[in-house]
Amino acid sequence: MLDLDMSPYGLFVWGAWGISALALLALVVRSAVASRRWKRDLERLEAAGE
Repeated sequence: MLDLDMSPYGLFVWGAWGISALALLALVVRSAVASRRWKRDLERLEAAGE
């Protein structure tokens, strides 16, 4: 079955997984925020051009 016992390396491995997951989550959030800002700016520019 699934053996997750990593004995002396468990803290390092799970810590690395956690840091990687947090970094990916931060990138997703940052991209979503930037996308909303760019969309809002585009709508404002399109409205000003009419």
